Amino acid sequence: MNGARPASADDLGDLAALAALAVAELVPQRGGPLWSRTIGRQAPYEPALAAALVDPHRLLLCGTIDTSTVGYASVRLDQLADGERLAVVEDLFTLPEARGVGVGEALMDGILVWASAEGAVGVDAVALPGMRDTKNFFESFGLTARAIVVHRSLR
Repeated sequence: MNGARPASADDLGDLAALAALAVAELVPQRGGPLWSRTIGRQAPYEPALAAALVDPHRLLLCGTIDTSTVGYASVRLDQLADGERLAVVEDLFTLPEARGVGVGEALMDGILVWASAEGAVGVDAVALPGMRDTKNFFESFGLTARAIVVHRSLR
């Protein structure tokens, strides 16, 4: 059965390995090199993931097929200028062979339930340019573009 569940300390090794795969997949994409130096997850992965487990303003989920962890999601609450809170998806990744079978959807459902329960005004996520499948995935959950970040390299 495919699904999502809250992560535990026992999952940290698997989640760190998945984080490394996620970063490796995104870095070569258009926008990936700068993403990895700005908002992308930084190595070493395990300490930051361990901190997320105990932070009440963060959620860390495991995406599963049967008892195997094949994906993960990390989301945080950001305080807005008006005092409201915004849920920000830091990571949402599934192994390529686990895509299209509902694991990512289960992770996103978990994020939306948590964000609603926490009183967030909305959910933000990033899709790099040209990653149409990622954009379409987020749009299927009602996320739409609210800003486009443009960049010019000076090197």
